[in-house]
Amino acid sequence: MSRKRRIAVLLICCLSLLIVALDNTIVNVALPSIARDLHAPLSGLQWTVDAYTLVLASLLMLAGSTADRIGRRRIFQTGLVVFTTGSLLCSLAPSLGWLVAFRVVQAVGGSMLNPVAMSIITNVFTDRRERAQAIGVWGGVAGVSFALGPVVGGVLTDWIGWRANFWINVPIGLIALVLTWRFVPESRADRPRRIDPIGQILVIVLLGALTYGIIEGPQAGWGSWLIIGCFGASALALAGLLIYEPRREDPLIELRFFRSVPFAGAAGIAVCGFASLAGFLFLNTIYLQNDRGLSPLDAGLCMLPVAVMSIILSPVSGRLVGTIGPRVPLVAAGVAIAVSGLLLPQITATMPLPELLSIYVVFGIGFGLINAPITNTAVSGMPMSQAGVAAAVASTSRQVGSSLGVAVSGTLLASGAGAAGLWLTAGYGLVVLVLGALTTTPWARATADRVMAV
Repeated sequence: MSRKRRIAVLLICCLSLLIVALDNTIVNVALPSIARDLHAPLSGLQWTVDAYTLVLASLLMLAGSTADRIGRRRIFQTGLVVFTTGSLLCSLAPSLGWLVAFRVVQAVGGSMLNPVAMSIITNVFTDRRERAQAIGVWGGVAGVSFALGPVVGGVLTDWIGWRANFWINVPIGLIALVLTWRFVPESRADRPRRIDPIGQILVIVLLGALTYGIIEGPQAGWGSWLIIGCFGASALALAGLLIYEPRREDPLIELRFFRSVPFAGAAGIAVCGFASLAGFLFLNTIYLQNDRGLSPLDAGLCMLPVAVMSIILSPVSGRLVGTIGPRVPLVAAGVAIAVSGLLLPQITATMPLPELLSIYVVFGIGFGLINAPITNTAVSGMPMSQAGVAAAVASTSRQVGSSLGVAVSGTLLASGAGAAGLWLTAGYGLVVLVLGALTTTPWARATADRVMAV
């Protein structure tokens, strides 16, 4: 394949990533408008975000293994159709219940895009250096898409209405569908992984029960049998995964990967990094509109520093990963997120806007640096045949972090402890800092080599 066509394939894959990642955060700034229009409680707003991220997290690995079996381009195109249809249905939702249901449809389609696109990229870019650069671009686009969501959402919500946040996906999805048919070659794995239905059910129970318990805990009561049962079911599902998955020849989650310190660390960094972003966006978009009285457009524009820093620093981070490795961007990201977490709780309704935006700049620096190293760290050291699975775990970790970030932050806000959700950002940053330093040591790289040998 010529270099121009390889680049075209990368751009098409990044286009699909753009709409899937954008929908993680684009609705955040529209949440107050959705609450007024559809009479949604705070927990309903949490489910509007988490119904999407939770289903994505649950189905990403299943979609990746299915694509390896029946054809990556075929599943990729199917995902574009389902995602575009779900977006159109979301824009027409007559009530909160229907909106949440259509967000699930969106997520089913989105789960067929990101891990499949990463498999396509790793198979198209066979040169190790080119592949690292392509993965860096991919990670940068993911970070930019997440950060741009509130800005784009604010503009669309203020000028047209919250439903326009879903209309924007329709033309992009159709364009990506046509370009995929024209440029992306069909491919399959030499030895496709078998479907793991029991593992898939356990993952859904683990994430679904945990998220439901966190979101509904304040309303149902933390000591209620429903909430205790949810946390108990989540713990049992986790135990089931740890016992069942190692006994399968083709497990849904390859637990042996986690013996690699860089891989396990990348998963932890993804969870913490995206939990910090999701919690930051959820709490701050509500604060900007409800406490400061800003319009959706102005609230979205206040998030512009995060988007600008991501646009500037994501490609820089990708180049740093390709030249000197992931240590510097990961450690710097952890420091910036932790510092912003120490500053965020100082925010008041009357804080001068320049001072507020400077705090957002610090957070944007951290998030702009963090995304590109995650996928590269997860995939590095893995054989090509396992790169797609490793990338799917990294993508799943991002979505798990986003789901938990919204669930925990919203629950703290509902319990009257919204400031604690902001303090959590400092904790997330500290974990990123420690894992970033730990996973880039010679000892950590040696564990990755041992896993690849196995």
